[in-house]
Amino acid sequence: MNALVDVSLFPRNAKPLNSYRKFWASRFGTAPFLPMSRAEMTQLGWDSCDIILVTGDAYVDHPSFGMAVIGRMLEAQGFRVGIIAQPDWQSAEPFRALGKPNLFWGVTAGNMDSMINRYTADRKIRSDDAYTPGDLGGKRPDRAAIVYSQRCREAFPDVPIVLGGIEGSLRRIAHYDYWSDKVRRSIVVDSKCDLLLYGNAERAVVEIAHRLAARESVHDIVDVRGTAFVRRQTPDGWFQIDSSAVDTPGHVEAHVNPYLMISEQARENGATCAREDEAQSVADQQNSNSNASAVKPLKFVPNPNLPVMVGKGLHKVPPRDKSVIRLPSYEQVKSDPVLYAHASRVLHLETNPGNARCLVQAHGDGHTARDVWITPPPIPLTTAEMDAVFDLPYARSPHPSYADENGSHEGATKIPAWEMIRFSVNIMRGCFGGCTFCSITEHEGRIIQSRSEASVLREIEDIRDKVKGFTGVISDLGGPTANMYRLGCRSPEIEAACRKPSCVFPGICSNLTTDHGPLIQMYRKARSLKGIKKILIGSGLRYDLAVQSPEYVKELVTHHVGGYLKIAPEHTESGPLTKMMKPGIGTYDKFKSMFDKYSAEAGKKQFLVPYFIAAHPGTSDEDMMNLAIWLKKNGFRADQVQTFYPSPMATATAMYHTTKNPLRKITRDSEKVDVVKGEKRRRLHKAFLRYHDANHWPLLREALKSMGRADLIGNGKHHLIPTWQPLSDAYQTARRKNSTPSASPRKGSLLTQHTGLPPRKKS
Repeated sequence: MNALVDVSLFPRNAKPLNSYRKFWASRFGTAPFLPMSRAEMTQLGWDSCDIILVTGDAYVDHPSFGMAVIGRMLEAQGFRVGIIAQPDWQSAEPFRALGKPNLFWGVTAGNMDSMINRYTADRKIRSDDAYTPGDLGGKRPDRAAIVYSQRCREAFPDVPIVLGGIEGSLRRIAHYDYWSDKVRRSIVVDSKCDLLLYGNAERAVVEIAHRLAARESVHDIVDVRGTAFVRRQTPDGWFQIDSSAVDTPGHVEAHVNPYLMISEQARENGATCAREDEAQSVADQQNSNSNASAVKPLKFVPNPNLPVMVGKGLHKVPPRDKSVIRLPSYEQVKSDPVLYAHASRVLHLETNPGNARCLVQAHGDGHTARDVWITPPPIPLTTAEMDAVFDLPYARSPHPSYADENGSHEGATKIPAWEMIRFSVNIMRGCFGGCTFCSITEHEGRIIQSRSEASVLREIEDIRDKVKGFTGVISDLGGPTANMYRLGCRSPEIEAACRKPSCVFPGICSNLTTDHGPLIQMYRKARSLKGIKKILIGSGLRYDLAVQSPEYVKELVTHHVGGYLKIAPEHTESGPLTKMMKPGIGTYDKFKSMFDKYSAEAGKKQFLVPYFIAAHPGTSDEDMMNLAIWLKKNGFRADQVQTFYPSPMATATAMYHTTKNPLRKITRDSEKVDVVKGEKRRRLHKAFLRYHDANHWPLLREALKSMGRADLIGNGKHHLIPTWQPLSDAYQTARRKNSTPSASPRKGSLLTQHTGLPPRKKS
């Protein structure tokens, strides 16, 4: 996670994005907007598109919108790129609007997973959609990536389909689907796409576009990192590592453990990042160290055409680029939650670009059997490549087709997602936090990819000079987190071998740099630019890292907080926090102390806005009660709260579905996780977060009594909820109309909802 990514440190040097010879169509130049109609194509002098991108979002030509990034990147490579945004999916006709693409379809559900976009955590349909003009819901179908792929196939059956975006990333293997409460097949199988690109896909999509332009068959493109596709059988020359079963109690014959690490030996030798047992040089070193326990031999299931390599009494490891780990099949994980948890653990431990191997998962039996292959994650972009991505000629506004007759994007044409980010700047990608409920690591990876300071400052000046309505305030300098810019591992060698899911849990790794100096310097230079009045930080702050740099906290609090700062402790209790891989509440207290101190020194009255999650796996009713007590003690009344949302492929989702903990080795009798299921219990946990909402008091009274904590019900300051119940909304409405209420509430009267407890006393 080094600050300036050097791709030479990774197992296969990546071809730079700017090293390809441009496609012949580059002669047409740069489009003001990527075309969305044949009329626009004609104006550009095009007779056809080389690539057509289909997206579930409105087309906003801005680097915060995935389709704009991919489209502009492909345009910079010389290809003619068209956009079909939010098409009517009821037939294939809207997908023929731009004609037949010469090379391939690029399909995505949009910046958000379509199911999370359309449904609340309680599985209720949302009425709004921030990525749609007018904030209207219903402009994309459920499982949009699958539906769009099917319509593209109907429109032009012989055109390859390349699926991407976060919806595809999170469904690349068989996955638990919260909305249907079952395990679904890999989206590669269900969408019938030719290739799935997962993660940030600039590097992969550029290579694929050039190879298809050179008339290579899409079915022969099986060696691009960050892709998934279907194969009927394992080709010759590959070593297959069987991980389709878990350990059982008692003595069993040694079998391949794809997540075997030498963490114990590493700890004994003072290291904090575990290296792979498979790294032969490290294994030999450990064997020669009398203080370390012996390294167990590994047993592989090789292709029968290749011999097993042995040496010095140990099974040598086959080449990583010719190793594939066989996960339990779809049929196995569908019916066996333990194997599902095992597969989830294996996948998450094969996400480091420095040491990951191919994964394969069978779908179907007999003549219908197919393998979904997943290649290792993409090589991260260098700083120069990140700059190139953000320096592309974005119009930085929605497509003109969304504007009214006056050219305005207000009112019915307003796109809330664009309004939110129009004056913000993304400075980095990735997250090494590893929070189990979050999808950032699964999609963007844990290696921080940072832009240069010069590139960020150029974008701020572009916003100042080109974006309508700019008043001098930059709403955010951030990304997945506010303060991981240029942070990373001190040792490239350790980074390439590490399999830890988090660099900051259970504590901050000693090999992690926590120097906020480059970020502080960028803040200072940015706010000194002419025409810039204020720069706010809107991205979520990683406060356990911030407290390592008091100078950063002072800089942030003094200059970059607009009264309120978002922060996410998520919980106060160790049970759920360990399942989330989040720091203890003591770290929050330390940050709050620094925040208050520096706010006072700056003469400002500023507040922290903490976010918490209800009903997360590993959370007991008592945990939520204790959180509610903490909230009241500290004077917090959360208006908007988050109930745990089991997104596909997240580690916490595997806990939710299986009641197992994939953060540890999975066996039949391994740790069982308390999972909050059922509408009533999920409502209770949410009610504890909103202890101040009178609508939840009857439910909380019932729960507190059953928990033996009726002492928290009363009318004193030390009580959590009162004994009395306020007027109902219906009665208050009638009261306003009739104006004949009783003078004071009496027990059992219409003025109080009966609780079985004495009415509120007059103070």
